[in-house]
Amino acid sequence: MPVADEFYARRMADVLPLVEARLRTALGEPDARAAVTFLGTDRIEVLRFSEGDIVRYATLGMSAHPMTDPTAMVADPVKGPRAELVLSVRAGVADTDKVLRPLAVLAASPQVEGVVVAPGASLDVGEPLWPGAPFTSVLVAEPGGLVEDLELDEPLDPVRFLPLLPMTPNEAAWKRVHGAQALQERWLSSGTDLRDPARRSVALD
Repeated sequence: MPVADEFYARRMADVLPLVEARLRTALGEPDARAAVTFLGTDRIEVLRFSEGDIVRYATLGMSAHPMTDPTAMVADPVKGPRAELVLSVRAGVADTDKVLRPLAVLAASPQVEGVVVAPGASLDVGEPLWPGAPFTSVLVAEPGGLVEDLELDEPLDPVRFLPLLPMTPNEAAWKRVHGAQALQERWLSSGTDLRDPARRSVALD
């Protein structure tokens, strides 16, 4: 491995401890963690944080590499957006711990499929997020509210912690037509509890 590649590999390995430290600062100590490895990808961990009646699941590993434009001829090993995913749900309503694998699948998608995960995007896992869940997809929301961006040394881009909002199939179809902002406005005007793992679809025109 050339010296430059060794340097960048070391820089990538240094990112994840900083990411975990930022998660702990924002969410407290995780009370559980598990790891999933897919063929041809790095290990993705999912950490669980509990706070009152809310449980949060955060990925750790997605940000080790920058996401690259799938149309780019050559992937930049250093520059490019970095992110981790955060899902918040109410505890004790459903077996949401089974969301581990779907979350890991979504976190691995930039490596596997060459996609760039960004606010406003829809991500579909093709199956319920957990047993009996009325959701198979999520809307990627704007970062910064729950966990602040993690600035990294130049030339690395900051790590953004992207909230995931579960969508019912009807909501996902409506969002494709009207857009992410319109769906979020509909949720807001209807007082939708987006953390309810058993909620029904919001009323749609």
